[in-house]
Amino acid sequence: MSVYTPVSQAELAAWLRNYSVGALRALEPIKSGIENTNYFVTTSQGRYVLTLFERLPAAELPFYLELMAHLARHGIPCPAPIADLANALLGELNGKPAALVTRLPGRSIERPGAHECAELGALLARMHLAGRSYGGYLDNPRGPRWWRVAARDLRPFLDAARSKLLEAELDFQAGQRFPDLPRGPVHADLFRDNALFDDGRLSGVFDFYFAGVDCLLYDVAVCANDWCLADPVADRGLDPGLTRAFLAAYDALRPFSAVERAAWPAMLRAAALRFWLSRMHDLHLPRPGELVHAHDPEHFRLVLERRIAEAPPWIGAP
Repeated sequence: MSVYTPVSQAELAAWLRNYSVGALRALEPIKSGIENTNYFVTTSQGRYVLTLFERLPAAELPFYLELMAHLARHGIPCPAPIADLANALLGELNGKPAALVTRLPGRSIERPGAHECAELGALLARMHLAGRSYGGYLDNPRGPRWWRVAARDLRPFLDAARSKLLEAELDFQAGQRFPDLPRGPVHADLFRDNALFDDGRLSGVFDFYFAGVDCLLYDVAVCANDWCLADPVADRGLDPGLTRAFLAAYDALRPFSAVERAAWPAMLRAAALRFWLSRMHDLHLPRPGELVHAHDPEHFRLVLERRIAEAPPWIGAP
């Protein structure tokens, strides 16, 4: 659990007077996440999620909130930001930028099957299509520029083998150029714990606070590296059946180009590299916080090594 900025019931009740959401009934810290402080909020009118932004630049926050509002208007089941009485989506609470969004129904699933992967593929394609008309712009905040900075900061913590792997992969990715890949707003962090299912249906996706503009295929690769593993512990290869279900459902709504299919192996490696780096950063360079949770970076080191060794072929739609 990550709670960097405590919020009391009295503090939140006073803050909620700026909103038309009714009286506060309950406040509960959310037991996940490592970037922001999050609480479940129940009022007399509904259920919400309160987020206090701990280190995201204030100038970037409108991109995320307005993207969520845009997608929600287009029928994407994502949190819809609640405007305050002055019609602002972003406020301030206990010295931190803060936002209130709708709470989605459902639960995350640990081991998705082909049905769940197909649900995800279809929803991701719908998100990418809806994002075409979004006017905001922000470069992927955890893209190649951030990789280089993070790698420099992490070098003192790496042994020789990990340092060699990291340098080799950074060199490989620096040589990849994909000017013809379709681009647009991407979620960039749509892991299983950022999606909810209700009665077999994908009922929502959330945590858009790593979103940015990048290759749409990058978003697809991030999902595949988490949702389509043969075994998240024993075998980090891509399961052919899960991957095919995911990619085919996406392709049915937004067909992949030949350039995207050719870029697939390199993009899977890029997605694995990003999360290996970010998890190492959270482990070795943590921020002080009350109840902090960090993920094991070794998982994505092993995913990256597997993608390098295998160069996974395209096994989706032909």
